[in-house]
Amino acid sequence: MTTDIISQYKGIYIAMYSAYDEAGNVDQDRVKKLARYYVGKGVKGLYVGGSSGEGILQNAEERKQVLEAVMEEVKGELTIIVHVGANSTREAVELSKHAEKFGADIISAVPSIYYRLPEAAVEKHWQHMIDSTNLPFIIYNIPQTTGFTLSTSLLAKLAKQDKVIGVKMSGESTFELQQYKETGGSQFLVFNGPDEQFLAGRIMGADGGIGGTYGVMPELFVKLNSLFIGNHIEEAQALQTQINGIIKKLLGYPSLYGACKYILSLRGIETGAPRLPLLPVCPEHHDSLAELNKEIEETVAHYTGV
Repeated sequence: MTTDIISQYKGIYIAMYSAYDEAGNVDQDRVKKLARYYVGKGVKGLYVGGSSGEGILQNAEERKQVLEAVMEEVKGELTIIVHVGANSTREAVELSKHAEKFGADIISAVPSIYYRLPEAAVEKHWQHMIDSTNLPFIIYNIPQTTGFTLSTSLLAKLAKQDKVIGVKMSGESTFELQQYKETGGSQFLVFNGPDEQFLAGRIMGADGGIGGTYGVMPELFVKLNSLFIGNHIEEAQALQTQINGIIKKLLGYPSLYGACKYILSLRGIETGAPRLPLLPVCPEHHDSLAELNKEIEETVAHYTGV
């Protein structure tokens, strides 16, 4: 690609949640409403079908339904990155081609997550996706769930291809994040994954972030990013600390995604319960989640004046 990748794609991306009806089936109307909710929040785009979106728990047809609803609702308004990772290379390629057909901007993928594959197998798995479309490709590195850590040597090899434009670094080491950025070069995107260390990731070279808890407080991550860009580091650190207090509370529930989806329901955005084995919210948690939602809204109001 000959365009300025960094300026074109850097920023804040919400790892979008799933949206189901009461029977647990993908609800495209709810998907559209959720996508629409994020327009105007200041985010760059959406990361569809990843961990927060429960893509691994959905079949290929369901994943296609989600993406089609997103593209119908917000195509051209938000940049859409589609997670196409699957255990089967064949299915991952199928999802890649579908993403291109419906106008997605970028595809991204984890390695196959069941078999402990050697690096050569992971490379071939990703290469089939890269070759299957004309879309840019972002590597998704999340070793704590996949058991595979992206090496700088493999990154360097893949990054030589014009279509491989970046990496979503969801590992916990900001040192590795910095090494990925150095390896990829100035026109190679690195997105911070762990929400609780967004500021640390930006300081160590990340060009933006992709995160799941962004979905219930996108304004706070947009503000945090702007404070970093403006070199207001002490203010940014204070805001990251407040955000981390919220994240700590969210992680205290049996299901992070269930808690986030319930908070959205309090705002009139129904997305249904997460799919088992991810746990739903228990009734005894409703009151505390209502209080947490109030805390988030008050923090947003403080930082945005809205």
